[in-house]
Amino acid sequence: MVSKRGPRRVQQERAVSLRDDGSLRIVVVADTHSAPHPESARVIAARAPDVIVHAGDIGDLSVLDRLAEIAPVIAVRGNIDERASDLPDVVTIDVRAGGASAIKLLLLHIAVHGPKIRADAAQLARQAGASIILCGHSHVPFLGKDRGLVVFNAGSIGPRRFQLPIVFGVLDIADGQLSMEHVSCETGLRWEP
Repeated sequence: MVSKRGPRRVQQERAVSLRDDGSLRIVVVADTHSAPHPESARVIAARAPDVIVHAGDIGDLSVLDRLAEIAPVIAVRGNIDERASDLPDVVTIDVRAGGASAIKLLLLHIAVHGPKIRADAAQLARQAGASIILCGHSHVPFLGKDRGLVVFNAGSIGPRRFQLPIVFGVLDIADGQLSMEHVSCETGLRWEP
């Protein structure tokens, strides 16, 4: 449905629980464009994620089926995913500990312009009570803070664009601490610019 204000965004809420030991590992992928790197499934599986989130530009939806063989998948539509009408545009992920919300994440495809969070993405995050935005679109791996929010762009595990790395993100919660890193599909190692 298109209104005078632009396309309507389909939003969902999902809950993910911490393990009994208080830990959780989320792998964040984006921009597969129907052709994930050949090593991506092996490298992602080696990280033993509890859940995989896909920040859009999936392409062929069988990509999600292959990721679901590794861990449960939460996905949003990207700008190339017109035929993915069953997928939401935005998902609020409520990470829960013992029945209470520990942290909220906002998953959407386009959230930044350069290193800055777009106003619409910041507004969605605030409305959802999220402190971290997970996104894709640019293929540029990025971790930063703007407008009082953390933004984590997973980069891309799809076909190489320009000279950008082929990477995904890992979000770890352990001992009450949160850490984030990018991992190279080509080496399986932590990626740093």
